[in-house]
Amino acid sequence: MARNVLYPLYQLGGPQLRVFRTNFFIKLVRPGVAQPEDTVQFRIPMEMTRVDLRNYLERIYNVPVAAVRTRVQHGSNRQRDYRNVRIKKPDYKVAYVQLAHGQTFTFPDLFPETEPSLTDKELQSQSEFLEDVKQRQSSDPRRGGVSDWFGL
Repeated sequence: MARNVLYPLYQLGGPQLRVFRTNFFIKLVRPGVAQPEDTVQFRIPMEMTRVDLRNYLERIYNVPVAAVRTRVQHGSNRQRDYRNVRIKKPDYKVAYVQLAHGQTFTFPDLFPETEPSLTDKELQSQSEFLEDVKQRQSSDPRRGGVSDWFGL
């Protein structure tokens, strides 16, 4: 005998109560201006609500969420095509997720600006190579100032 499970009646605009497989793709975005360490910025689809995003992060990724703020970013309307007709970029929604108390997020530094240290052998071989290149590039005094590409 099958059990009848009663779920609440779905109403348009109501919160999504179950997340099995989502139809949404969210993108973690590096903020343009400095933000607190407990705030993370996402670019989300226009149809996604803040309740959907909270459920998405808590149920799928087990991220404790304290608050979600959203705003709609209008796409630029400045570019023109070859017929001088304006081209509008699509609008998108930006979500600012504040993590629970004590949680912090720092964007990973994928490209550190530190230069690798060279050993003495590498420095010596590099200087020898540079001297060899300089010697090859020096002009021949017998040519009287005529460029090498101008052959006889």
